[in-house]
Amino acid sequence: MESIWFFDDVNLFKVLCPHKFKAYKSNHDFDAYKKKDYIYFEEDSANKVYLIEKGKVKIGYYSESGEEIVKAILCRGELFGEKAILGESKRDEFAQSIDNTTSICPIGVDTMHDLMRNNQTFSFKVYKFIGFKFKKLERRLQLLLFKDTKTRLLEFLEELCNDYGYDCEKTGDKVIHHPYTQKDIASLIGTSRPTLNILLNELKEEKVIEFSRKEIRIHEKSA
Repeated sequence: MESIWFFDDVNLFKVLCPHKFKAYKSNHDFDAYKKKDYIYFEEDSANKVYLIEKGKVKIGYYSESGEEIVKAILCRGELFGEKAILGESKRDEFAQSIDNTTSICPIGVDTMHDLMRNNQTFSFKVYKFIGFKFKKLERRLQLLLFKDTKTRLLEFLEELCNDYGYDCEKTGDKVIHHPYTQKDIASLIGTSRPTLNILLNELKEEKVIEFSRKEIRIHEKSA
């Protein structure tokens, strides 16, 4: 699976945020959010897209029974609310800060369309980002529907490896420095935190992985 535009050369914040454009710099501000603050709710008007300057944002929706379904947890440089670019008039999901120092760059849809119209390369990057993101969400939905919890975790670890991993030259292991808490990972694979902890420890006992709060090491023979 392709990496999700996290690295410096394709981090959208570096090329998209309006304060980097002279025409928009003087009247552009960032929005600050604390943990549990909502950026938007389901059914809100979709007239902006958002870039994360720092912090983390949870994207999700509520089922008919009121259960929270987490679609994605996004970090610095990632774009959300992007369906407004494609013509969505109302939100079909919520966006909520899950960090106490989240900073968001809001961009009006008209501004976004102007930037894309005036820069073909920039427009291509935005559409490519959206395509990768939709592909990633579709893959996660397939896992939730058709795979058991341990398989979902292993697939998620592979995804993390693609996005945040690097090779350890000494051992050949894959080392992943990632921004997620165990609660984040549990939400993303559709399980509880205690179940996730049991599965991580099972994989550790099987010598598949080692893990700490912000690092996961996938042993070479299991990679």
